[in-house]
Amino acid sequence: MPDAAPPLMVLPEQAAPSTRPLTEEAEALTPEELAEFARRMETLITEDDAPVDNLFSAKQQRLLIDSLYASWQHPTFGKRFLAEANVAVYFRIENGACVVPDCFVSAGVTPIANLWSKPGRSYMVWMYGKPPDVVVEIVSNREGGELSEKLETYDWIRVRYYVVYDPQRLLSETALHVFENTASGWQRLEEGWMNTLGLGVTLWEGEYEGVKTTWLRWRDAEGNLLLTGEEQAALERQRAEAERQRAEAERQRAEAERQRAEAAEQALAVERQRAEQLAARLRALGIDPEALA
Repeated sequence: MPDAAPPLMVLPEQAAPSTRPLTEEAEALTPEELAEFARRMETLITEDDAPVDNLFSAKQQRLLIDSLYASWQHPTFGKRFLAEANVAVYFRIENGACVVPDCFVSAGVTPIANLWSKPGRSYMVWMYGKPPDVVVEIVSNREGGELSEKLETYDWIRVRYYVVYDPQRLLSETALHVFENTASGWQRLEEGWMNTLGLGVTLWEGEYEGVKTTWLRWRDAEGNLLLTGEEQAALERQRAEAERQRAEAERQRAEAERQRAEAAEQALAVERQRAEQLAARLRALGIDPEALA
């Protein structure tokens, strides 16, 4: 999270929340309203060039995004998903209200073709037809409202899962909070498993980009970490090296067997030569070696 938290939402004064489902709002607009909305979309500030993250949060976000694209497949949609960090999620057509999560994942969607267009620069719920499935917030101060105001915001947007990682335990004694949005409100997921996504979260002590600390990681149903591209490459290198060592050991075993067979053959040849020499000496003495046999 930014050290100086920006406003959670950009709402005009006295703007009443829409009662229409988010995915139906665009369809309910008249052609004139759609034209006005298209004009207003061009005025949305999708980037402001302001630095918003600390180094840990930036690395944590890369770790989360990298491992998803390298290792995850949705149970239904496979690799068709969008995972991004520090990208605005716009959720109100009327006034461009938005929130900027540290990380979000939306399954079953593909990016808008023209990423330089205004709709392609951010995640606009009405354009993608759904809110993100999971949102992750990384706590870096006590000003962001991750366990208060943002819970309400993500509930209103209808985000299904909400993950809060508080590495410094600034908000409570618990570092990791995982919630599921149900008909009765937010419910804690003590095991951190998000069943409809086939995806879980866990805390991992390890090194990423040269920093050893406790990281938030994705996991599968068996508890295995989702690996980053570099981790997969390193694992493949380890497997290749193990295979090389196995092949070398097999080559050495075969060579040792060849040498053993060769030594046995040489010993047999020496024994034959010795027997032939003995037989020759016996015949020289007028003794038939066959008779002795």
